[in-house]
Amino acid sequence: MKKLYLFDFDGTLTYKDTLFLYLKFYNAKKFMIQFVRHVPLFLLLKLRLADAEKVKKSFISSVLKGQRKETIEKKSQEFFVRFYPEIIRENALEFISNINREKVDCYIVSASLDIWVQPFADHFKMKLLATQAEFENGIFTGRFVGSNCNGEEKLHRIKAELGDKKYDKTIAFGDTAGDRPMMEWADESQFEFFH
Repeated sequence: MKKLYLFDFDGTLTYKDTLFLYLKFYNAKKFMIQFVRHVPLFLLLKLRLADAEKVKKSFISSVLKGQRKETIEKKSQEFFVRFYPEIIRENALEFISNINREKVDCYIVSASLDIWVQPFADHFKMKLLATQAEFENGIFTGRFVGSNCNGEEKLHRIKAELGDKKYDKTIAFGDTAGDRPMMEWADESQFEFFH
């Protein structure tokens, strides 16, 4: 019996959202300056008066745009070393360590950027479907390749990745409304399973 596990990352496998954590780790001074500048946008977001993807792109871009891919990848590896396993839920660590990889295919499906989630996916020996950072000539443009990997986009990415592959059972793990399409599509869904 072949199973497919689909794990959301932030809040599901981790104790906290990694976006602010990573950007602050990358450049604390720049992060603080840009955070203050983005406060009005964050407030509009809370009031549902701003587009989440645009605000996210703007904030990430304000800290990382123009950075070299090698620098970002090196910093992402340092981020993993610094925060693993501290930010990963203990129940999730135990669950992942007991997965029979011969019978289960595993994906992390995340709205976070691939650049900082990839080292975690590699460590867990999972494939990654995430919001993709766009690079031109090895420099981060501040844009994404395609859409933010959240909500319906998560399901779109999963279907595109799997193609005709069939599983006896698909189980999705999530913790927010952004995981709902993925969880409704799966045979079984686990909400806040590791909390």
